[in-house]
Amino acid sequence: MRTAYDLARCLLPDYRCKFSRHDFTLAQLFACLVLREFFGVSFRKAEAILRDSPELLGEAGLKTAPDHNTLWRAMNHIVRTRHSNRMLDVLTDLFARARLLGLGQKPLAIDSTCFELHHRSVHYDRRCRHMALQRHPRKPKKPGSWGKSVNAGRSRQTRATPKLAIAVAAGCHLILAAKTRLGTGADCRDFDGLLYDAWRRAGVKTVVADAGYDSEANHCIARQDLGVRSIISLGGGRPTSKLPTGRWRRHMAKRASRKTERKLYGQRAQSETAHSMIKRNLGSALRARKPENRKAEMMRVLTHNIMLLCDELEG
Repeated sequence: MRTAYDLARCLLPDYRCKFSRHDFTLAQLFACLVLREFFGVSFRKAEAILRDSPELLGEAGLKTAPDHNTLWRAMNHIVRTRHSNRMLDVLTDLFARARLLGLGQKPLAIDSTCFELHHRSVHYDRRCRHMALQRHPRKPKKPGSWGKSVNAGRSRQTRATPKLAIAVAAGCHLILAAKTRLGTGADCRDFDGLLYDAWRRAGVKTVVADAGYDSEANHCIARQDLGVRSIISLGGGRPTSKLPTGRWRRHMAKRASRKTERKLYGQRAQSETAHSMIKRNLGSALRARKPENRKAEMMRVLTHNIMLLCDELEG
């Protein structure tokens, strides 16, 4: 909490506007939000934890615990793209000064993952649907109508699925760039923004990604525009035994069997490790219900980076 407070105090203004009550600074509220993500609780439980722990309040210079409504309003204001990008800039700079990024020896890994909409396992949902069908079997009036209703419900759930794409330094698991959206669409469109943000912050030399980011345009962005060596697994488009027609995708196909290429591409698993760290430490399900709040809550990557920074400070 002290680390989050010191970080936010360097970036955020003291108050949102001159007409606010000035009971708590934005840095103090950000530290409380990081604590909430660390424990994985609701705003009301976070308020109760702070109220019962005076030592935690002292870490951020607080005398009283903020109300849960205050924390909710602060999250909508603080966790925005502009503030999040500035915090990622500072965290990356701190790791770069300490020579902990290791991008000279290991590549940048890009990958995406989906979060759950509620705190229920897939097996539990499957059993609930199975038992509901046993109690109330449905007989479609027309052939194929039952399949259409199932596909329609699945389509609505797919469009609302929260998705987080990150660019991770494979040497230290620090997240250099992140992008949030709703829906399980193609990953190719996220490659440009993630790579540029990471390249701007840390000077990337090599980037690796799975087949979901395979496209000739992404190779051109990395190699020709930014001067970054890109290693992306082939898999986009229809399956075929022919070599790709694009210059860089053909280059990938010819060099895929080389030991150096396979060794570098193996570092792509570090992005999956970062996703696993986030879900194990901070939870795999989101508590928010509105789309904009779900996008803001997926920026728990800031809490992940702050936890890494605390480990380095303690070490």
